[in-house]
Amino acid sequence: QVQLVESGGGLAQPGGSMRLSCTSSRTLSRFDSVGWYRQAPGKERESVAIITDGITTIYAGSVKGRFTISRDNAKNMVYLQMNNLKPEDTAVYYCNAKRQVSIEAAVDLWGQGTLVTVSS
Repeated sequence: QVQLVESGGGLAQPGGSMRLSCTSSRTLSRFDSVGWYRQAPGKERESVAIITDGITTIYAGSVKGRFTISRDNAKNMVYLQMNNLKPEDTAVYYCNAKRQVSIEAAVDLWGQGTLVTVSS
């Protein structure tokens, strides 16, 4: 069964940094896009950062300039480097991988999530 596995969450202080990692039982570079999403308590899940074709990156306005998504194909990993963390970044962060397999079907995988708490 294909899985996405996140790691790297935990507690950080405001202004601190943290790196999340995502790996899979499948080759991540074969997906059309791999991204990070987050869901804060009482809020809907939102996109944070997406990387497509290994080069193009897209960021939510709230994290632009602070977060960086990257991938290491040799290690089959996708990372989210988070700098200058703010309390409002507190959320469960999910890794997602999407691939359009046909005009009618797509593969849409989610990890189990990792909790990031930003607090002093």
